Amino acid sequence: MTGAAQLNRRHWWRSQAMRGLFYQVLLLSLCVAGIWYLAHNTLANMAARGIQSGWGFLDQPAGFDISESIIPYDALDPYWEAFLVGILNTLRVAVIGIVAATVLGTLLALGRLSQNALLRGFSYGYVEVFRNIPLLLQLLTWYLLITELLPGARDAISFGGGAWLSKGGLAFPIPDWAPGHAIAGGAALLGLIVVWWYRRRARQAFEATGRLRSMFWVPALIVIVAALIGWLAGGAPSAWSVPTKQGFAMEGGAVVSPEFLAVLMGLVLYTAAFVSEVVRSGLKSVAHGQIEAASSLGLSRGQAIRLVMMPQAMRVIIPPMTSTFLALTKNSSLAVVVGYPDIVSIATTSLNQTGRAVECILVVMMVYLVLSLATAAFMNWYNGRVALQER
Repeated sequence: MTGAAQLNRRHWWRSQAMRGLFYQVLLLSLCVAGIWYLAHNTLANMAARGIQSGWGFLDQPAGFDISESIIPYDALDPYWEAFLVGILNTLRVAVIGIVAATVLGTLLALGRLSQNALLRGFSYGYVEVFRNIPLLLQLLTWYLLITELLPGARDAISFGGGAWLSKGGLAFPIPDWAPGHAIAGGAALLGLIVVWWYRRRARQAFEATGRLRSMFWVPALIVIVAALIGWLAGGAPSAWSVPTKQGFAMEGGAVVSPEFLAVLMGLVLYTAAFVSEVVRSGLKSVAHGQIEAASSLGLSRGQAIRLVMMPQAMRVIIPPMTSTFLALTKNSSLAVVVGYPDIVSIATTSLNQTGRAVECILVVMMVYLVLSLATAAFMNWYNGRVALQER
C-alpha cells in the first residue's frame, strides 16, 4: 500500500464525503429533537389544562350527516369513515379539476398562438381576466350564480330530456349497475394495455421508417371494441336510471351538487389560465426553425405541434406544471366557503364536536402532504420519461 493510500485511509473521516454525511446526520437529529420537543411540550400543556388528546375518538360515532358522499355513509358511522368521505371528496374535485384544467389550459395556449386574431384575442382576454381575480371571489361568484339565478327543480333546464340543471345541481342518467359493467370495465383495462403496446410499436416504427400511424383513433377504437366485447360477454346490460322531475326534487339518475359544481368550475377556470401560460411558454421555447422544418416536410400545423413542438416543449412544461397541479390540489381547501364537504370541512366539524384540535389538524396536514407528494412523484417520474437521454 502506497503512502498516499495509507494517509487517505487514516484521514478518511476528514474527507468531503464524510463531512457531508456528518452534517446531514446532525441536521436530521436536530429536526427529530425539535419535533419531539414540540410534541412533548404540546401534550404537557394540554394535560395541564385538562384537554383530552389521543386518536380513540376515531372509533366513536360521528353524529353528523354529510351532504354528499361517494361511499355509503350514515351519521352513526365512526369518525374515521367521515374523514374517509372527506378525503374522497377532496380527491374527486382535485383529480377532475387537474384533468379539466389541463385540457382547457392547453386549448387556450393553442388559441394564444393561433393565426386567427379573434381566437387569439379571446384567449388572451380569458387568461388576463381569470388569473387576476382571486380564486375565493370566483368560487363565491359561481356559487351565487348557481343558487340564485338557476331555476328550481320544478322549472329545471333540460338537456335533451335526460339531464337537468337547477338550483339543486346537475342531474344526469347513469346505468343501472350490473355484473356486465364490471366485465366491460375489465375489458377496457385490457384494451388500454394493448393500446400501450400499440403506441410503443408505432413510435418505434415512426423513428425507424418515418411512417406515421394513427396515435389517437386506432387506440380509441381498440378500447371501445374491448369494452363492447366485455359488455356483450356480460349479458349486454342496457337498463338506465334516468332523472325525472318529481315535485320539488329530482328522482333517479345521479346528481352533482351545486357546491361541487361551484368548486369545480372555480378551480378549473382559474387554474386553466395558469396552465395556458405554462403551455404557451413551453411551445414558444421551441426554435422557430423546427416549425419551418416541419412545414417543409409537408406536416400540417396540427401535426407540427403534436409531433415536433409538443414533445420538445414538454421538457419545459412539466416542472412548472407540477407546481400548478399542486396549487390546484391545495386550493381545493377553499371549498369550505361554499359548503362542499371536503376534508377541511369534515375536520372542522369533527374538531368542534370532539375538541381534538391537534389530531384533526394533523389529519388535514397529512392528507394534503400525501396528495402533494404523490402528485410530485408522478410528475417527476413522467418528467424523467420525456427528458433528453444523454449518451
